[in-house]
Formats: sequence, structure tokens, C-alpha cells
Amino acid sequence: MKKALVIGGGPAGLTAAYELLKQGKDIEVTVFEESDCFGGISKTVNYNGNRMDMGGHRFFSKIPEVNAWWDNLLPMQGSPTYDDILLNRSGFLAEGGPDPEKEDRVMLTRHRVSRIYFNDKFYDYPISLKPETFKNFGLITTLQVGFSYLASVFHKLPEDNLENFYINRFGRKLYSMFFEYYTENLWGRHPSEIDASWGAQRTKGLSIFAIIKDVFGRIFKIKNRKVETSLIEEFKYPKLGPGQLWEVAADEIERMGGTILKQARVTRLHKNENNIITSLTYEKDGAEHTISGDYIISSMPVKDLVAGINDVPENEARIAAGLPYRDYMTLGVLVPRLNLVNQTNIRTVSNIVPDCWVYVQDRRVKLGRFQIYNNWSPYMIKDLEHTVWIGLEYFVNEGDEFWQMSEEEFSSIGIKEMIQLGLIDSADQVLDTHMEKVKKAYPAYFDTYDEIDTLVDWLKSIDNLYCVGRNGQHRYNNIDHSMCTSFEAVKNILSGAKNKDNIWNVNTEAEYHETSAEEVGEVD
Repeated sequence: MKKALVIGGGPAGLTAAYELLKQGKDIEVTVFEESDCFGGISKTVNYNGNRMDMGGHRFFSKIPEVNAWWDNLLPMQGSPTYDDILLNRSGFLAEGGPDPEKEDRVMLTRHRVSRIYFNDKFYDYPISLKPETFKNFGLITTLQVGFSYLASVFHKLPEDNLENFYINRFGRKLYSMFFEYYTENLWGRHPSEIDASWGAQRTKGLSIFAIIKDVFGRIFKIKNRKVETSLIEEFKYPKLGPGQLWEVAADEIERMGGTILKQARVTRLHKNENNIITSLTYEKDGAEHTISGDYIISSMPVKDLVAGINDVPENEARIAAGLPYRDYMTLGVLVPRLNLVNQTNIRTVSNIVPDCWVYVQDRRVKLGRFQIYNNWSPYMIKDLEHTVWIGLEYFVNEGDEFWQMSEEEFSSIGIKEMIQLGLIDSADQVLDTHMEKVKKAYPAYFDTYDEIDTLVDWLKSIDNLYCVGRNGQHRYNNIDHSMCTSFEAVKNILSGAKNKDNIWNVNTEAEYHETSAEEVGEVD
């Protein structure tokens, strides 16, 4: 029997393991997960009955295979959620689907609201053309935005960096208001230093022109209008947070006979003279173990993967060692209420603002974004009717000043910035806090990234190595993209195909979407 060794218990790794066991009857599967939980950055943390979504994850895809996969593990709700019941609110219900009030294994349909908080005012994200937007801008800023956009239409800049990419699509004024500081805060680099391919991948064709088209599509009720992925209005979400999906997947993998080793950190991969990886070494419980395998599916960071392989050519080793990442810290804060006033027509429990997350564009603070977990799922909160549970998100580098802070120091910074932004009045309002850290959360597009094609070609040359997922390919993939890389890897393994271009072409737009019936949707 052939052996498949799967590195990583996140979306890509667990999808690969599940599909191999489901389709490949003669393959023994072992998964190695470094931590004690599943989902990677898509994990859910349960702290005193209040759940935290690491990074915020909307489940939305136009790929039938992905939707079917999700529906198989977590069927769509067939009855109203707790907050819908309280508000007498109607929504999509799947006939015969589970009741979220009675069952946990269920996927919810949620309303998408994400806005920008700038100069103590809310703006739609992406920027809309609503009257409220122009009212918030004021006449002078509105004119500046309009003329700036027109200038970008008639004078295109070379798209050799992210700054120019954004200016071409939104104009210099909007770029300076809503993209420049946030991007620099997110990556720790000015947009002029970042490869434009990141913007192309994440905005999915979004621009002022796309927003105008969407507005007219709504007004004239155009059928089959193409909706850019950042403009979706509803998304799927596991009842107990994104980590629930991967916990269920792990259970199914073990039920089908797969082996999952948690707190097992892969340290080395052993390559023979025929350019085949014959085995890997992992650490668990303070001891080293080596296991042989026929197929290696890796979703571990490319930087760490290459560092653990023997006899790597000098140039490829240098490129891998120089690949940058951005790390992530979040502070869960429990309060009785927020000062933010709900001025939308969207009803919520306790009339809190309806946002899933809010992008912070305030140069006075380091806070990049905050989530309101109450709005992701009512089951994320222990006391939905009397508390608001939010996550303050900070983008950091492992080992920097923020990373080295104690939980008490980090809490103090987060609460201080909440007061600065007017979210609360004083620290006395805070009922509880909890800190979480995620290493290598975001693969970055600078430093040696511009040479990554050379590294990818070398990785492809190792016959039995399949790199999948966000960190496995050093590409800022959404969850459905990560899953698709695993679908493709499993197809290659089962068919014996040697060419791995199909795996690496997922989410490269030009190649991958030519073979997809519809555009891939957004999963954050």
C-alpha cells in the first residue's frame, strides 16, 4: 500500500487527506499538524464560552466542487438562527436542513457588512456611490475624488508596484485615504515596495468602474450580472466558527482510516539522489521520529519546507530563505456595549452596528481591523443579548515590539486604542480580554518574492512533492483556492500525472479561471 504524508492540518492539508481517503482506496494517509488544533489561520479559539475567528473568514465560492464539499460536511441551515428568531428576521433556509438551535453540525447564511472607519465615520467597503458616502466626504473631497479618478483613467501608471495598481483603479485621492496607510500597516512596507500581483489577486477586478457597473446592475435589475467578489452580500459560515469545519473534516479523516498526529512538527525531509523525497522527520513529545512515504503533500511555509530539505541548490535556498511573511495578533475584548451607533437599516440584537469586521484607517492607532463576533454567528457569543465580543487585529512581525508584549501589555494597548477611536469611553467598561498570536499568517509579496518562479520550478522538479495551500505556495489564497490546489494535487497523484502546472495555476486568474466555469469567489 502506498503512503501519503500530509504536512499541515489547515484547509489545504485536510482537504488533501480527505480526498485521498475518499478516492484512493489503496493509499495510507498520515497528517502532521504542528499545533493542537485544526484550521491553521482558519482555526476558532474558544475562550470562556466566547469564540474567536482568527482573521475573519467568509465562505463564498462559485466553484461547485467546493460548495458541494462544504455542504457535505456542514449542511446548510433549515431553520432560523437564534438572532433571526429574536429579531423575527427571515433568510435563506435549505429544505430539510438541520436546525442550528438543536444541532451543531450546520452551515449558516449570514449577511455581509464590512466597512471602513475613517475620521470617525463609516464608509462602505468597497467604497460605494451612496449619498451617505458623498455626505461623509463633503463637497471638496468629493470633487477631489472625482477629478483624481478621471486623471487615473486618462493617465495610467505602470503597474510595477501595488501603489500604482491601486491609483489606476481608484485614483490618487481615494488611494491616499483608504489604501495607503492600511496597506502599509498590514504589510509593514509602503505599497510602492510591494508587488502589484497581490492587488490583482485580492481585489478580483474591483475598481471604481466595477462599482459603477454594479450600481447600474442593481438599479436596472440586470439578470446574470457578474458580481465582483468583494461586492458579495451574503456568505456561508459554520455555526461555531471556521475552525468547526476543519474539526469535522479531521473527524471524517480518522473515521475513513486516516491517521492525524497533533503537536507533531515536521523538521526535515529526506531527498535521495533520484530527486525523490523518501521520508520525513518530525518532533513529537520531545522525541524525533522518521517515517517513510511515497507522496509528500506540503502546506507548510515554503521557507520552512525548503530549509528542511537536503541538497537544495544555493540559489533556490537563498530565495526561499528570503521569502517574507506577516504575523498576526488579535485581542478579544468583551464589553457590555459599543459607542458606535447603528445608522443602517439592518436590524441586529441590541442594535449594535451590523459589521462583521471594520477596516481601521486611522493614522493615530496601530489597530488594523476589528471584528464583531456577534455578527458572524450568534453562537460565537456566550451572552449575545448583553455583551459584545470583538477582536482587535494587529499585523506584526514575529519578535517585534508587539509580539514580545505580555497579554497584560497588549490588552492595555488595545483598550487604549479603542478609547482613542471612540469605541468605548473607559477601560472600566471592559469585562474580559484574551490574546492570540498566529505565525506566518500572511505570505508577503516583496523581498525575494520576485524570484519565486525560479523556486517554484525547482519544487515542481521533485516528482513526489506537492505544494498546496496559502503557505505551501507562498500565495495569498482564499480558502476555496487553497482547497482547489489540493483537489488538483490529489488528481495528479491518482492519475500519475507528472506535470504540476495545474496545481500552481490555481488562482492565477489568467490560467486557472479559463478552465473554471465561473469566477472564483471570496473566502477571507
